[in-house]
Amino acid sequence: MRSYLNNQIKLYNSLHGKKEVFTPLHEGWVGMYVCGPTVYNKVHLGNCRTFLSFDVINRYLRHLGYKVKYVRNITDAGHLTDDNSEDKISTRARLERIEPMEVVQKYTLNFHKVLELFNMIPPDIEPTATGHIVEQIELIKKLLDKGLAYEVNGSVYFDVNKFDSEGGNYGELSGRKIEDMIANTRDLDGQGEKRNPQDFALWKNASPEHIMRWPSPWGNGFPGWHLECTAMSTKYLGKKFDIHGGGMDLKFPHHECEIAQAKGSYGEKPVNYWVHTNMLTLNGQKMSKSTGNTILPEELFSGDNDFIEKPFHPIIVRFFFLQAHYRSVLDLSNEAIVAAEKGFFRLTSAIEKLPHIADSESSSYNIQEWIENCYNALNDDFNTPVLISLLFDVAKLINNLDLKNETLTAKDLKKLNTAIHVFFYDILGLELLSDTLIDNSKLDQAMKVLIDLRNKARLEKDWALSDEIRNRLAQAGIILKDGKEGTTFEIE
Repeated sequence: MRSYLNNQIKLYNSLHGKKEVFTPLHEGWVGMYVCGPTVYNKVHLGNCRTFLSFDVINRYLRHLGYKVKYVRNITDAGHLTDDNSEDKISTRARLERIEPMEVVQKYTLNFHKVLELFNMIPPDIEPTATGHIVEQIELIKKLLDKGLAYEVNGSVYFDVNKFDSEGGNYGELSGRKIEDMIANTRDLDGQGEKRNPQDFALWKNASPEHIMRWPSPWGNGFPGWHLECTAMSTKYLGKKFDIHGGGMDLKFPHHECEIAQAKGSYGEKPVNYWVHTNMLTLNGQKMSKSTGNTILPEELFSGDNDFIEKPFHPIIVRFFFLQAHYRSVLDLSNEAIVAAEKGFFRLTSAIEKLPHIADSESSSYNIQEWIENCYNALNDDFNTPVLISLLFDVAKLINNLDLKNETLTAKDLKKLNTAIHVFFYDILGLELLSDTLIDNSKLDQAMKVLIDLRNKARLEKDWALSDEIRNRLAQAGIILKDGKEGTTFEIE
């Protein structure tokens, strides 16, 4: 494969608040760590946008010829994110009356399934927090030995003031000052154990009712939330690596604490480039389970929700996400995604025409310049909206070629075919949707209507109609399955 390593990428570094030329630590190699999900529930659509953004970054770096080691963790340990918050995995286990590791397995499988539907490439390494308890304990020992941590009643805390007194600069990523953090600190349970309000837990002593616990030199307990990412990123990518990514909500305190832990342990900043994605809103409002303003990926794919009028194929949703820059807020609404779907099919309709276009003796369009503009868009902080607009430009060209209003030589047609394959399929991760896939979307809508009618008949105790719907669908090879979460169907 041809190497494009001489392409100069500029990416926005959250650490310095500006775009910077990307220079990897080791020529031709990139180490990238992205914070993965806490698997206590179905994956959030906003999280999917974050992982999709890094999927494109991963794809582009590999296309350029870099050897990428992409690490994305699974948080499968029950952490407390502050001193009085709940252990979400243990709470879910109690609610569902299953073991915590059953919760982890159930929602890890859901996470992988959804990301596969979005056509995301899996990371090279996907470590789990529970699989790296030993490494986390060793990291705590190192910080204790350096005097940057202290133990109280079986819990261990990171000493932020001591870290800063030794040149640590806690708050540099988020731009926060310790004085302001102290002023804004709430009076939380457990603060009395800390020397300073802004100190954070490295290890927590487990109360008798806490389900997930491990033995340690300080007693039975569990690691702090921030610790796992420092332990796993440095284990697989080294004490210093190229890119660390995640949603902007992780900038503080999670990533701030990661920097402190790693710098305190190894004496240097762990990451050259911090990359953060922006949030996904729904109808102009922040997504929130408490207000009901939320939608799951499966609900978007099935149309079974109160916000979107019909189902949308995962590739359409992927295309919708990519029409906004990863650092921009993106608002999901029925109108916006319908517009994205129309645009997608307008684009793919042109792409499908391209193999059937006849060549000419001369070219009226500069294909090489168009290709260079596409690379310029991606080199400018992975600007997918500009790349997509360039694809629409070439779609217009293809339609004009079909109408004989433009011409391309055989050489330029081949060059254009290759470039579209690179940008549309390989880098953006999009696919042409066949008639079968489109029909499946319509089938889902039709089945929802039939299932709703059958549910209504059952509520009204019209068993004859209920049985007739089920039996006639079975004769057509469609089997209804009734379960705790409702009725689903499968095609034999």
